[in-house]
Amino acid sequence: MSGEPVRRYELLRAERPELFRNEPGGIEILTDPDAVEAAGGVVYQDPYVLLVRDAVRFPGGRTGAYIRSVSATAAQGCAVLPLLGDRVVLIEHFRHATRSWHWEVPRGFGTAGLSDAENAAKELREEIGAPVRELVPLGAVHPDSGATGDRVLLFAARIDAVGRLEAGEGIRGSLTVPFAEAEAMIADGRITDGFTIAVLTRARLAGLTA
Repeated sequence: MSGEPVRRYELLRAERPELFRNEPGGIEILTDPDAVEAAGGVVYQDPYVLLVRDAVRFPGGRTGAYIRSVSATAAQGCAVLPLLGDRVVLIEHFRHATRSWHWEVPRGFGTAGLSDAENAAKELREEIGAPVRELVPLGAVHPDSGATGDRVLLFAARIDAVGRLEAGEGIRGSLTVPFAEAEAMIADGRITDGFTIAVLTRARLAGLTA
């Protein structure tokens, strides 16, 4: 096997040690170079995501390999619930992974050099052409703790209008509905996107539904 995946793995360990911490009683990451090479190291990388195949020791003592994805940057992604008066704005977005259209809130990868708030505002500008009047942090969510190491920040954003939609990213429409209707869309399966369900739930718990 080429040494490049191992070299990239060691570089990732040096740059982002939080991705490689070992907790007592958990699945231990093994960092011996031979074990890393046998497992695979960084097996894929593009501007958005890395696929990492770690050498690991399971709590029962068995050793093996475990694959996971991590964002290509340490900057955290975000999902933003636009609030237009007492209503919420949803966008209809085509997703390649599912090969289908989804009702969602704007979201995106983290951008290096931007603060969390700046990143959230950028996503709203890009996807629905809306400047932010007020941004409300709603905590974080792990989208899939079994497959990805990413932690995504949730926000609500008060806006004054919806502008131009980013059709080039696969967005074909928007819908402005009362909060109760958005929840009904979750209940009847019209909304299945996990980020959207999470941020609507956090907004409800934060009392932003009135």
